[in-house]
Amino acid sequence: MKLQAAIDRVSLDKALDLVAKFDGVVDIIELGTSIIKDYGMETLKAQNLKLSNATLLLDIKTNDEGVYEFKKGYAVPADILTVMASSSNETIEQVYELSEAQGKATFIDLLGVTNDRVAELKHLENAIFGLHHSKDTGGNFDAVATVADFHQAFPEIKHVAVAGGIDLDQAHKLAEQGIAEVAIVGGKISGADDPVASAKQFMEAIK
Repeated sequence: MKLQAAIDRVSLDKALDLVAKFDGVVDIIELGTSIIKDYGMETLKAQNLKLSNATLLLDIKTNDEGVYEFKKGYAVPADILTVMASSSNETIEQVYELSEAQGKATFIDLLGVTNDRVAELKHLENAIFGLHHSKDTGGNFDAVATVADFHQAFPEIKHVAVAGGIDLDQAHKLAEQGIAEVAIVGGKISGADDPVASAKQFMEAIK
């Protein structure tokens, strides 16, 4: 299992500092939607982000104009970009084809969609399917049970990521479960008093 550390709702300087600190500690570094909206992809591109070890994901949450947005994102340069499952089939197919052609990855955010919608997208075998518990809905989220239910419904989907208040215990259980490829952790790492130490604890939990 891989660990994705999400960076959100901080200043650009803080975000860049965390990117530098997480490189070589976690598997995937995510610059979250708030960073993209606050500062924009042109600003991020100007930072010359070059990671030595980690993979860079930009959570751009594309809904339309997919090829344009994905080209901008991959020029940052990102390795993985996100598109909403609620987007049109055309948008998702186009960004997937672009990602495949560039040797990059498409992350399909399943926020708010039904299994019927997932069934329409499951043929995109190299896409990462992201199980995402909405921050705004609140409440408890059982990541382990959610992943198990998803796998039962769609055993053919091989690339699964999960996000939503994952703590060390759930991270460990997800790793033991062996279904999800990626555990996404936000505030419990990037918002910790010592983000690097927290990231290392999560890495230990999933390995």
